[in-house]
Amino acid sequence: MTLTKADIIHRICESKILSKADSVRSVETLLELIKHHLETGDDILISGFGKFAVKDKRTRRGRNPHTGDDLMLGPRRVVTFRPSGVLRKRLNIEKA
Repeated sequence: MTLTKADIIHRICESKILSKADSVRSVETLLELIKHHLETGDDILISGFGKFAVKDKRTRRGRNPHTGDDLMLGPRRVVTFRPSGVLRKRLNIEKA
């Protein structure tokens, strides 16, 4: 099951700590803050959850999977995520 932004807002609202409007504003503000910092190349570290980082990729050779033709993929930036040790442990405990 995929957890959507609407699901997050709904679950925050269900907790009765914030109204639906406040929940929407909080989630939107958090996501905009994360996007802004990633756009500027800053890493985002959320204790107990993980680290989002921007990595620069160089130009490389690729292949069009549909036609099989070779092509050059240009340089680009990608977002990576590395879970914290706490999250990794929780994921592995649930599988055991």
